[in-house]
Amino acid sequence: MSRSDHPMTRGVRYLSSKRIPFVPHLYPYEEHGGTMHAAACLSVEEHRIVKTLVMEPEGGRPLLVLMHGDRDVSTKNLARTLGVKSISPCDVEKAERVTGYQVGGISPFGTRQPLPIYVERTVLALDSLYVNGGKRGFLVELIPADLRKALPVREVEVAIVI
Repeated sequence: MSRSDHPMTRGVRYLSSKRIPFVPHLYPYEEHGGTMHAAACLSVEEHRIVKTLVMEPEGGRPLLVLMHGDRDVSTKNLARTLGVKSISPCDVEKAERVTGYQVGGISPFGTRQPLPIYVERTVLALDSLYVNGGKRGFLVELIPADLRKALPVREVEVAIVI
């Protein structure tokens, strides 16, 4: 795709400003289609689609968790890892307010507010990954080393099979 064939989101501008190479991928967004739909549209394993989850520790500020599309976050293990009593997904309104993105199109790149970012350790072992580029129906493909260059990620092991 040429530069004009994809949306110029804050996420894309962020990656460009850091000189992070990526391959844009557009697909027809489907409400509640999730990573399974995205994987089917792009003919890739759902495991390589990385969802950006906005979570909130009890009494704390929101954070992002980057997780394989075919896995869920063990909130119990995440809370234990972070040393907090409990953690849960943010409500839609708060997630959109702190990220500046619409749910279903939340990118870890160029969020409205700087947020701590945690990534499931095995995501970084993939050959390449697909993560939201800042708009529903738009993923960017990049290599894990470039994800590390682009974001101050902290590794965690909190995945559970769904």
